[in-house]
Amino acid sequence: MSHLLIVDDEKAIRKTLRDILEYEKYTVDEAADGAEAIKKIKENTYDLVLCDIKMPKKDGMEVLEESMAINADLPFVMISGHGNVETAVEAVKKGAFDFISKPPDLNRLLITLRNALEKQNLVTQTKVLKRKVGKTREIIGDSPAIKKIKDTIDKVAGTEARILITGENGTGKELVARWIHEKSNRANGPMIEVNCAAIPSELIESELFGHEKGAFTSAIKQRLGKFEQANGGTLFLDEIGDMSLSAQAKVLRALQENKITRVGGDKDIPVDVRVIAATNKDLNKEIDKNLFRVDLYHRLSVILIHVPSLNERLEDIPMIAERFVNEICEDYSIPRKIITPKAMAELQEIQWGGNIRELHNVIERLVILSDQKITEAEVLNYVVGSKSKANTIEDIFETYDKFQDFKDHIEKIFIEYKLQKNNWNVTKTADEIDIQRSHLYNKIEKFDLKRD
Repeated sequence: MSHLLIVDDEKAIRKTLRDILEYEKYTVDEAADGAEAIKKIKENTYDLVLCDIKMPKKDGMEVLEESMAINADLPFVMISGHGNVETAVEAVKKGAFDFISKPPDLNRLLITLRNALEKQNLVTQTKVLKRKVGKTREIIGDSPAIKKIKDTIDKVAGTEARILITGENGTGKELVARWIHEKSNRANGPMIEVNCAAIPSELIESELFGHEKGAFTSAIKQRLGKFEQANGGTLFLDEIGDMSLSAQAKVLRALQENKITRVGGDKDIPVDVRVIAATNKDLNKEIDKNLFRVDLYHRLSVILIHVPSLNERLEDIPMIAERFVNEICEDYSIPRKIITPKAMAELQEIQWGGNIRELHNVIERLVILSDQKITEAEVLNYVVGSKSKANTIEDIFETYDKFQDFKDHIEKIFIEYKLQKNNWNVTKTADEIDIQRSHLYNKIEKFDLKRD
């Protein structure tokens, strides 16, 4: 049921409204003045605020303005005994859903609340659908590195320069490529993506350049490649560092001559494509190993954009985490949850090997498993604890080269744990782990186990 906040300095009015709304099955909180209302809006998630205008400390208009800065989608219904048309118009201009004069007509009040909540549900559903349909999300962050990326995108998007985007997995290289396309003169054309790492080397040429019927055994009909599909638009070659040398040579020709030849064909086909490439590898090292063509590297890297890891921009984590919480709550149709300051500080202490992708998964886990607030304890339990356990297991695997040494280590830990659990009662422990008592004594001696 919807969670409402009543803000009014008159206790009798708050009680009357609360009784009415609770009878209608709403969950209700109260605030006696504007300052208390702002504090509660920051700390809790509400579906609607019913707010008086004339109040001490902060009046209703101030509460409305500050709340819009906190959560622009939170619907407000203003109520006042001193209202007039000018006041009502001003309130609506500042973002209020409606204005009701005191004493409120009960039927009108309930209808207004229902309409405001229905509108809010429609707004939320629309936002979710738009996000699912549109793949271009906002680049979130105010760190110097992100500001530099945004500035570079604005400078190069309108040109035809080829761009190479570098960065670790999960940092958002594809998102940068999408924004370049969206802001380019080719925005109305297609943006075709190719994950070079996901396509077998023997199929990459057919994928990129297409093939003619009968070019190979399974080529039962002609097929257009990604270059032709992207004609007039942008071709995004993700993980280009994993492309085979033979495919690299053909890509280089396509970039030089703006022509491609389908596999099994002999006809040159002109293409008008802007190529954006991305990689998580150091291509200069790949060149030294003769795994990447130096001439192709120079063709692709007219503009270089490096996307920093999440660990290099920890100051952006609060903004990103809050956005993910809001989106996930909208997707699951649950009340918006709040990350406490201590929980946020813990998130900033974590080493994010999976970058933005890992952070999104962690926030989704916390939203599902936590109550109304995501606390420090939940971050420690559901995130830090699970990561430290994983690291401990990996460390053990790396410590031992021989299976017998690893087996002895695990056996020692297991036996010591069971002995401690049973207060070093050898007979009981032997029965529990299903070995002979004499055998257990031999293990205790072998591993030099001693009771504390």
